[in-house]
Amino acid sequence: MKIVLKIVFVIPLIVTFLAANSSWAQGRIYRCGNEYTNTVSEAQAKDCKLVSGGNVTVVPAFRPPARTASSAQPGARVDPSEQRSKDADSRYILESELKKAEARQAELLREYNNGEPEKMAQETRNHQKYLDRVAELKASISRNESDIAGIRRELERLGQSSSPSPGNTAK
Repeated sequence: MKIVLKIVFVIPLIVTFLAANSSWAQGRIYRCGNEYTNTVSEAQAKDCKLVSGGNVTVVPAFRPPARTASSAQPGARVDPSEQRSKDADSRYILESELKKAEARQAELLREYNNGEPEKMAQETRNHQKYLDRVAELKASISRNESDIAGIRRELERLGQSSSPSPGNTAK
């Protein structure tokens, strides 16, 4: 019975001592902007403020997992025949878009008629509607021209990348 009584008395005493000891280890904490320190000299040098009450939780910085050395290159290599197939598909799509854009441009220019498109029935009495349509046609022509120029640039870029460079010629 005495042993049980000693254990019941000693265990809370040890827990209390450990809790008090951990609070002694905390000491004073100073806040310096986004940084915390418990060094008095550093706190005075940086003009830090004493943090009162509560505990300061320190979250360790996230470290990305260490990379293992491998023989794989950063970019996945694509089989040359597969790349040529993709380039051919891209070229076909761009050429078809270019044909559509050029056909649309011809249609817009025909409708624009050098800045004097034919008036529609509702525009004969309302000249402002006519002027609005002319301005809209002009803007559409301009947008379509820039679309055509962009498609041609893409085709040129595709042509340059698909042509073999002098160092990569197959023998």
